[in-house]
Parts: sequence; C-alpha cells; structure tokens
Amino acid sequence: MKLSFELALDVVTFSEQIRANNRFEMASQIFRSGTSIGANIKEAQNAESKRDFIHKFKISAKEADELEYWLKICQSSEYYPNPDEKLLENLKSVILIISKIISSSKRNTN
Repeated sequence: MKLSFELALDVVTFSEQIRANNRFEMASQIFRSGTSIGANIKEAQNAESKRDFIHKFKISAKEADELEYWLKICQSSEYYPNPDEKLLENLKSVILIISKIISSSKRNTN
C-alpha cells in the first residue's frame, strides 16, 4: 500500500525531528510503530492463508493505534514538536483503509 509507505517516510522525518531535540525514547517509539504499519501490510501480501492475512492487518491496525497515541502525546506536551497535518491525515487514512480491509476480509471468509 503506497499510502502506508508514504506514512512511514513522514514518520521517519518526524522521529528524526524529535531525535534532534534529544528525545530519543519518544523518537524510537514513533519510529517503531510508524514503520511497522507498512511492514506488516507488506507481510500480509505474502500471507499463507486468509487467516494469516487478516492477522497481519490486525497487527498493522494495532501499530497505527499506537502511533496515534504517541502523536497525541506530542500534540499535548510542551516538550515535543507537533506532528504536521500531512502526517496526521495520512495516519487517519491508513487506519480507515486497514479497518475496511479487515472487515471485508472477515466477511469474505464466512
């Protein structure tokens, strides 16, 4: 999914911005969760079964939720920079797409 790759690139840029402020723990959390989304989607493309496919997308959904959590902390804390709108909008779009893929895949397995 091209959008998850673009999201990962935005996450890399934002995490480096945080790292430049010597906030290494937060930068690592954001980097890990934000780049894991697309990695799990890529893995899902080579899933061994429909169940495995859904499982990989569920992991992506969890990682997206975690990224959203870290970004909200950044928005609410005076110690971190605010993520830009593009990053937040891409994340929302990815979450919606992942949710739709999971729900339609579940429907098609019954």
